[in-house]
Amino acid sequence: MDDLEKAIVIMFDETSNVDSNLKLKANEYCDKAKDESAICRVCVEKLCFSNIVQVQFWCLQTLHETIRIRYSWMSLDEKYFIRKSVFSIVCLEGIDENHALRILRGPAFIKNKLAQVLVSLIYLDYPMNWPSVFVDFLSHLRKGPVVIDMFCRVLNTLDDESISMDYPRTPEEVTAAGRIKDAMRAQCVSSLVGAWYDILSMYKNSDQELCASVLDAMRRYISWIDIGLIVNDVILPLLFELTLVDGLLEQLRGAAAGCLLAVVSKRMDHQAKLTLLQSLQISRVFGLVATEDSDSELVSKVASLLTGYAVEVLECFKRLNSEESKSTSLELLNEVLPSVFYVLQKCELDSAFSIVQFLSGYVATMKSLSPLTEKQLLHLSQILEVILAQICYDPVYRHNLDILDKIGQEEEDRMVEFRKDLLVLLRSVGRVAPDVTQLFIRSSMVSAASSSSDRNVEEVEASLTLFFAYGESLSDEVMKNGSGLVGELVTMLLSTRFSCHSNRLVALIYLETIFRYIKVVQENSQFIHVVLAAFLDERGIHHPNINVSRRASYLFMRVVKLLKVKLIPYIETILTSLQDTVARFTSSNFASNELSGSEDGSHIFEAIGLLIGMEDVPLEKQSDYLSSLLKPLCQQVEVVLINAKALTPEEATAKIATIQQIIMAINALSKGFNERLVTTSRPAIGLMFKQTLDVLLQVLIAFPKVEPLRTKVLSFIHRMVETLGASVFPYLPKALEQLLAESEPKELVGFLVLLNQLICKFSTSVHGILEDVFPTIASRIFNVIPRDSLPSGPGTNIEEIRELQELQRIVYTFLHVITTHDLSSVFLSPKSRSFLEPMMQLLLNTSCNHKDILVRKACVQIFIKLIKDWCVWPSGEEKVPGFQSFIIEGFAKNCCLYSVLDKSFELHDANSLILLGEIVAAQKVMYEKFGQDFLFHFVSKGFLTAHCPQDLAEQYCQKLQGSDIKALKSFYQSLIESLRVQQNGSLVFR
Repeated sequence: MDDLEKAIVIMFDETSNVDSNLKLKANEYCDKAKDESAICRVCVEKLCFSNIVQVQFWCLQTLHETIRIRYSWMSLDEKYFIRKSVFSIVCLEGIDENHALRILRGPAFIKNKLAQVLVSLIYLDYPMNWPSVFVDFLSHLRKGPVVIDMFCRVLNTLDDESISMDYPRTPEEVTAAGRIKDAMRAQCVSSLVGAWYDILSMYKNSDQELCASVLDAMRRYISWIDIGLIVNDVILPLLFELTLVDGLLEQLRGAAAGCLLAVVSKRMDHQAKLTLLQSLQISRVFGLVATEDSDSELVSKVASLLTGYAVEVLECFKRLNSEESKSTSLELLNEVLPSVFYVLQKCELDSAFSIVQFLSGYVATMKSLSPLTEKQLLHLSQILEVILAQICYDPVYRHNLDILDKIGQEEEDRMVEFRKDLLVLLRSVGRVAPDVTQLFIRSSMVSAASSSSDRNVEEVEASLTLFFAYGESLSDEVMKNGSGLVGELVTMLLSTRFSCHSNRLVALIYLETIFRYIKVVQENSQFIHVVLAAFLDERGIHHPNINVSRRASYLFMRVVKLLKVKLIPYIETILTSLQDTVARFTSSNFASNELSGSEDGSHIFEAIGLLIGMEDVPLEKQSDYLSSLLKPLCQQVEVVLINAKALTPEEATAKIATIQQIIMAINALSKGFNERLVTTSRPAIGLMFKQTLDVLLQVLIAFPKVEPLRTKVLSFIHRMVETLGASVFPYLPKALEQLLAESEPKELVGFLVLLNQLICKFSTSVHGILEDVFPTIASRIFNVIPRDSLPSGPGTNIEEIRELQELQRIVYTFLHVITTHDLSSVFLSPKSRSFLEPMMQLLLNTSCNHKDILVRKACVQIFIKLIKDWCVWPSGEEKVPGFQSFIIEGFAKNCCLYSVLDKSFELHDANSLILLGEIVAAQKVMYEKFGQDFLFHFVSKGFLTAHCPQDLAEQYCQKLQGSDIKALKSFYQSLIESLRVQQNGSLVFR
C-alpha cells in the first residue's frame, strides 16, 4: 500500500484501534490529495489495481465530487480520459477484465457508487459531447449478468438523480432531465425496450433476480417513453406471464406487476386511457390475491396494481362525458371492486391508505348518480364490510386494552389515528346511501349481540364504533325525528345487554354512543328510563372499571343538562341509585387512592345539583334533597376541624384529601342553583349554602398553609359569589382576611382573580371591601414584583419567574378593572395614599416598555380613566396634587411620544396599532383636561426635542383640536414615521 491507500484505510477505520489524532491526519492527507490536479488519474489507477474496498469507494466518491465541481474547467483530453475509464470499468471494455470484474462483482455500495459516477457524466455530457453512451452500453449487454446488472443500476440511478419528478428539482435539473429524455427517445429507447425483452426472455428461468432488476428499471421508464413500445403483442403478454406464472421468484412476479401498474398509471388522454384499461383484461390477476399468502410481497404489489387500475378507471368516469365512456368505466369498476375489497379486508398492506383514499373518491362520485343501481348499492355495502373489518382491534391486545397498560395505550392511540380516514369514509357512505348504512349497522349490531361469549369483544366494539361515528353525519332533524331505522337502532342499542360489557372499550363506546344519540331520547320520552338504567347500573356509573365509571359520571351529567325537566319524575330513583357513589366519593380511601385527571367524580354532584336545583322541584322536596347532601358533608368537615390540632401528619394528609373532595362535591352541587332561586324565590335554599360557606371558611383557619385546600375554598367562594349574589357580602371580610394571610405569588394571583370577579359583578358596591384590602395587596405587590422589568433570557424559564410573570399580568388586570369600574378613589384613601407614587411609576414604566403590547394598552387605558376621574377642567382644581404635572411631563412625553418613536414599536403590527389608537385617545383626553398646559409641554418641548418641523407641529395642533379622532390617529402615525427619520432613538424613555 502506498501512503494514500494507508490514509484511506485509517480514515475509514471504525474500530477503536486507531488513534484519533492519526485519523485526523489521515483525513487531512486525503483532503490534500483531492486538491491535486491529477487526482482523477490517481483514482482511476487505484480503481483498476486496488483490492481494498475502502480505497475503491474513496476513489469513486472523489471522482464523483470532482466531476460535479471541476468538470466544466477540465480540458477535453481529461474529460475524455474520465469518460473512457469509467465506461471501460462499467462495461468490461478494453482494460484488464479481471480487475474490472472484481469491481462489478464487489459489494452493492461500490457498484451503486460507480453507477452514480457514470450518471454524473451522462448528466453533463449527454447527448452533446457523448451521444453514443447508451448505444455503446447496449452493445456490451451480451457480456452477461454482471454488465446487465450494472446497466440496471445506471438506469435506476439516472432516474433517481436526474429524471424522476418524485423528488424536488431545480429549474436547471428539470431542463437537463428534459434534454436527456428527448435524446433517449430519439436515439435509443426502442433499442432499450428490445434489450429488456431479450434479457427477460433469456434469463427468466435461470437468473430471476437479474430479471427483477431489469423490470424495476423498466417500471421507472414506462412513465415517459412511448406507451406503444410496452403495450403491444410482445411486451405486454410477457409482463402478464411473469406476473401470473406460479413457481417464479416472488420478487420477479412483483416487479412485473409493478410494470403493469406503471402502464396503468401512464398519463395520457382519458379516452385513450379508457381504451387501454379496457384492453388490459386486468381480471387475469384477480385470482392472485386469493391464492397467494395474504402478507406476501406479491400480494402487496398486485394490490397496488388493482388500486392504481381502479383509481384510473374512476378518473376516466369523472373526466369523460359520453354515455358510452361512463358505462364502460362503470363496468370496469364493477369488475375490479370486489378484488379491491378483498385485499383490504384480508391482506396486510402498506397500500391500505391509498385504497381508502380511492374508496373515498368512489363514494364521492356516487353522490352524482341517482338513483344508484343494485350493484352500486352492493358495493357501498361491501365498503361498509371493509370498514368494519379494518376497525376491529386485534384480539391479541384484548387484555392490554382492558387494563390500559403501556402496550394497550399505544395500541389504542394507533387505532384512533388509523380509524380516522375509515370513519370519514363511513360517514360519506352514510350520506350517499343512508338506508344501506343503517341496515348494515343494524345487521352488525345484531350479529355482535347474538354471541353469548366473550369471543366477540372486538366485533361488538367495532359495531358500536360504526354506529357512534355514523351519528356525526346525521342532521338534527333526523335525530329529533327518531323514527325509521335510526329510532330502531337507538331502541336496539338501549335494549341490548352485551355479554362482554365488562370490557373497558365496549363499555366506553356503548355510553358514548348513547350520548351521541341523546337528541333522539330528548324527543322520545319513552327512552328515558332505559337511558337512566344504562348510566346508573353496572354498565355505567357502577361499572367495575374506575375509568368507565368516571366517564359515565361525566356523560351522565351532560345527559342531565340536556334532559333536565324531563327527569323530574325520576329524581328519587336517581338519588337512591347514586347513594353509594356519593358516599364513596367523599370517603378518605376514594379521595387518596382513586382520583386523578379531570373526570374526578365531582360530575355526579353536578348532575345531582342540576336535577334538584330546578324551580320545578317543589320547595319542600328541594330542601330535603339539598339538606340530605349538605348536612353529612359539612358534618364530616366539622369533625375534622374540631380535632385538627390533634392529628398526626399521616392522619392530617388523609383528612385534608377528604375535605378537598367534599369541597369539590359541594362546589359541583351548587352549580345547579341560580342566584334568583336562592336569593329571591327560595331564600331558605340560599341559607343552606351560606351555612355551608361558613363551615368551609373555617378550613382556612384550621389549615392556613395547605395550598391545595386554600385553592379549593377559593374556588368555592367564586362559586358562592355567582350563586348567592350580594348576600355573600357579610362573609367576604373574613374570607378575604384569611386568603390574604399568605403572600406567595400563586396565592396572590388567585386572590386578585376573586377581587376582579367581585368588582365586575358588584362594581362600586365593593368599595368598602376594596378600600380595606388594597393597602395590604399593594404592599405585597411592591415587595414581590421588581420595579423594573422581570428577568428574561436563558435560565429564567423557571417556576418562580413564571409565577411572578403571572402575578404581574393579573396585577395590571386588577388595576384596570378597578379604574374602569369607577373605583379609582380607592387609590386615594388615607391608607393607600403612600402607594400612589410607586404605582404610577410602575404603570408608566409598563406603558412605555413592557414586551406585551396588550399589557401596555391596559396601562394606557388606566391612565386615560384616571385623568378623567382626577382632573377637573376648566376650574383647574387638582384632586391629586402633582398628578397633572406627572401626566404631562411623565406619561405624555415618555409613553405617548418617546416610546412610540422607538423603532421597537412596530407601526405595522395590528396590536401595536390598537395601542397607538389608545395613545392618541389619551392625548385627546389630556388636551380636553389640561388645554394649553398640555400643548405647551407636549408640542413646544416634546416635539422640539424630537426635531419636529414647525409645520408638522402646527398640523398636529389643528388635528388635536378637531373632532375627528380617526384623522388624528392617521396623522399621528405618519408624524411618528417622519420623526423617526430625523432622530436617532436617544430620546426613548427607559
